[in-house]
Amino acid sequence: MKLENKKVLVTTANRYMGPAIAARFEEEGATVIRSENRFLNQESVDEVAEAVGDIDILIANFAEPPRTAPVDLITDEDWFILFDTLVHPLMRSVRTFAKNMKERRNGKIIAVTSAAPLRGIPNTAGYCAARGAQNAFVRAIGLELAKVNVQVNAIAQNYVSNDTYYSDEFVKNEKFLDHLNAYVPTKKVADAEETAELALYLASDRCTHLVGQVIPFSGGWATTTG
Repeated sequence: MKLENKKVLVTTANRYMGPAIAARFEEEGATVIRSENRFLNQESVDEVAEAVGDIDILIANFAEPPRTAPVDLITDEDWFILFDTLVHPLMRSVRTFAKNMKERRNGKIIAVTSAAPLRGIPNTAGYCAARGAQNAFVRAIGLELAKVNVQVNAIAQNYVSNDTYYSDEFVKNEKFLDHLNAYVPTKKVADAEETAELALYLASDRCTHLVGQVIPFSGGWATTTG
């Protein structure tokens, strides 16, 4: 039981990687608090923090569909929505729960982000910018909190089955399958359980020397060109 006696908070637990990670962590003995709160303001974070108390592991899982547009047609509204639902909730959640982790000199924070900014996707500059801000935030706080024995890392994924980006119906589309074969070396969409396994390692006591990393998990897409 790798997470026995560990208390875990999973944010936006009903979307994206929340269900798979929560289920896998429970299998390993963790007490999992599944919050559906999107942390759109500090008051909502404070309410959750007061209810759950101290935690050992934070799974910062936030998702928002891209607002697709060429750069000259990006609207302020779309830009702000992406930052308000992805970047600011991540900062708020870490700001709130890292305090007690620092005091105890122990804790894990795993952010589920995206590989999109690692390579770039045309016509999704706003989404790439928001996800890129998340990744940069993780790199900085990972170095900062490592000094107090709190390990922070991000799983930057793409082409993983989930309800927000890659639904069962979407991945069966012929046009998408052609794209998959052309641009993803593994030529597949991974199961959400694979992300959960990676998160499990990052959250376990065995992971002590990996900090501030944005780990590409995209079947090779993030490291190929063309």
